[in-house]
Amino acid sequence: MTSETSGDIADTSRARLDHDICVHIFTASAAMVGVCLTVIGILRVVISLRKEDMLGDDLLAVNAMLYLASCLLSYWALRTRNRGRNHRLEHIADAIFLVSLVFTAVNAGFITWAISAS
Repeated sequence: MTSETSGDIADTSRARLDHDICVHIFTASAAMVGVCLTVIGILRVVISLRKEDMLGDDLLAVNAMLYLASCLLSYWALRTRNRGRNHRLEHIADAIFLVSLVFTAVNAGFITWAISAS
């Protein structure tokens, strides 16, 4: 096997891995948008029953927008033919997705604290 052939195999393997990462980010972030919207609906019911407002539903709306941005960027990365643009979009989508995950954990803690405090 020549170095050119092994380089081609490595490039093909890297492209396949990039594609797989984009697909996982796309599906997970799309699912998390749905989760955020569901929890917002549940919180709105709790808020209306308690007759008091919470910041948690607003934070979840921001969280859903972050997941949506990650979802759209990963979809764009899947659709582009330009390898350089694909890598940039993939890294941005990955970073936004990780920030969204951390923000989800922070939101969960905040909502738990806010509900138990009242």
